[in-house]
Amino acid sequence: MFSQDRSKQREFLAKSWQKHINAEILEPLELQLALIVQKHPEYHALINDINLEYFPEQGKTNPFLHINLHLALQDQLTLNQPTGINDIYKKLVVIHSDTHEVEHMMMECIAEMIFNSQKNNTTLDQDNYLISLKNLVKN
Repeated sequence: MFSQDRSKQREFLAKSWQKHINAEILEPLELQLALIVQKHPEYHALINDINLEYFPEQGKTNPFLHINLHLALQDQLTLNQPTGINDIYKKLVVIHSDTHEVEHMMMECIAEMIFNSQKNNTTLDQDNYLISLKNLVKN
């Protein structure tokens, strides 16, 4: 499901989760999304309300954005793009012993890259993104 339409993305995610709950056969992307949602019980009840709005200034985390950041990171790891991201991930897993925590740490770097790109109206800066990821290993 590759769409710029937020409603369609949310609907696809909600349907994937519902299929998982119903023990229906899932396509690979549906399964990947369901497994991400499964790790987030705090989102289980929220996933079905695709029209809810989430505003960071209200202290609410957008579960759809969060899950899509997991998905983006997992895709980057599958492709090893940017080059070297797999090595960073492996080092962080050794340090922290928790793959989910490591994903969250790395997702913060993705979110920062996206925020800076939008704020400055520029393309995504993968060089700074990779530097941010490497700094996670140093800290």
